[in-house]
Amino acid sequence: MKNSSTWWLRILVGFFIVLGLMEYFVDSGNKPVIFVYPIALAFMVFILLLMIAIELIVAAIENVMYQTLSIEAKERYLAVKNKKWEWTWGKRAYLKLLGSKPIEKEGEIILDHNYDGIRELDNELPPWWVYMFYASIVFAVVYLARFHVFGGYDQELEYEREVAAAQLEIEAYKKTAKDLVDENTVELLIDASDLSSGKTVFETNCIACHMVDGGGGIGPNLTDEYWILGGGIKKVFHTISEGGRDGKGMIAWKQTLKPIERAQVASYILNEIVGSTPANPKAAEGDIWINPNMQDVPAPEMQIPELEVDSTTSVSDSPSK
Repeated sequence: MKNSSTWWLRILVGFFIVLGLMEYFVDSGNKPVIFVYPIALAFMVFILLLMIAIELIVAAIENVMYQTLSIEAKERYLAVKNKKWEWTWGKRAYLKLLGSKPIEKEGEIILDHNYDGIRELDNELPPWWVYMFYASIVFAVVYLARFHVFGGYDQELEYEREVAAAQLEIEAYKKTAKDLVDENTVELLIDASDLSSGKTVFETNCIACHMVDGGGGIGPNLTDEYWILGGGIKKVFHTISEGGRDGKGMIAWKQTLKPIERAQVASYILNEIVGSTPANPKAAEGDIWINPNMQDVPAPEMQIPELEVDSTTSVSDSPSK
């Protein structure tokens, strides 16, 4: 008896299922488990041989049992075994949605007219097409009622909503992606980790001109309130990025330092260096920088406490000048 079953497919599927389970339960790092543990390779070879042996044994038992059957039983067995599997429900649904007539029944729908031997069939529209047509009508009615009768959102409003949502996502991303900072979005950093990183950048690149305590050498004094190119986090960040005055200022560090490193060293200068007392401070240069955001803040009004006057006290009782 010829065994037409896909025994090799069962072996292949079973082999990879066992291999997948082994990869899931055995920790082998980034390498396959059979490359890390030789015993695993031997186990998979054993599993492969075992599955082949099982298929051979099942086929032998099936052949022996087939030989014991009568001729009629053999025919019924072969008929069932050779019968191909069909998705009967799907096939019926397909034929129903297609709605076409069988060839042997086409004579019932043939039209009378004849064009040089060419005749026409009066086929009805396929049910699937009719159902989709009815669905499109229902969709059109719902769409008309929602967007044109009851004033639903239009494309312009949808666009504005999506743009606003995208802007929120961009802002949230910028808060975590510090390397996207520039002189317009930079903010003063106060975290200890950022200030420590800024100190490292300062001691690595800046002390040659500004000294380790910021008192100034070739470069200006960073500890006082005087700034040549403006103070504040945005101005200092810009100066570090683009460099100082042409011909006599410091170089531009934007090609050397990352944006986050420039923000960190600028924050370190403003938080730790400014206001400190250097050993040999250089004379002040530039002008005192005033935060423009603080200019419009009104000064607090001084309130003069009111003196309580006792009605029984006469003028003559007050002390003379």
